[in-house]
Amino acid sequence: MRLVFATNNAHKLDEVRRILPQAIEVLSLRDIGFEADIVEDGDTLEANSRIKAEQVYAWLQEHGDRMEHIDGVFADDTGLEIAALGGQPGVYTARWAGEPANDANNRAKALRELQDKDDRSARFRTVVTLRIKGREAMQMDGEVRGRMAMHEQGDHGFGYDPIFMPEGYDKTFAQLPAEVKNTISHRANAMAKLKAKLEQI
Repeated sequence: MRLVFATNNAHKLDEVRRILPQAIEVLSLRDIGFEADIVEDGDTLEANSRIKAEQVYAWLQEHGDRMEHIDGVFADDTGLEIAALGGQPGVYTARWAGEPANDANNRAKALRELQDKDDRSARFRTVVTLRIKGREAMQMDGEVRGRMAMHEQGDHGFGYDPIFMPEGYDKTFAQLPAEVKNTISHRANAMAKLKAKLEQI
């Protein structure tokens, strides 16, 4: 099976390719020649995930020669929800600190906002939209609960990984080996549901 993952984020691509079975070939937007800007103007993770999947699917339909060899598209949208900040940054996770989007600035803002907070509980949530040829869009989600670290720790991962500690661990995602993170993360949980859905098709 060949699926397009609606992203060019190399970190996310690598993570998803490690999680999904090798029988599923995962292509990036660059791999199929998709260069349009996708405007993620939804106000929920569900909406943004659907926008990305549907726009890429429509583009593939317009380029029928590409669609012949591709079984479908999936897209994800992920949000970090920090309890003491009222669930922020949520749907604005990737661009919380403003443009240009920058992981380091986002992490710095999170640590700054939490300086005087005792409650450091948080969760990551990922919503995946799957659009298989000839079928309606399907959505599934995954989450991981944990807490925000006091300072950055670890060199692995990306995004907020150096400041997020999943429940049951005293290390951040950025300190954990990829093989551990990829079994417990929000994206791993969502991808497990995606894999189960694909097995039913």
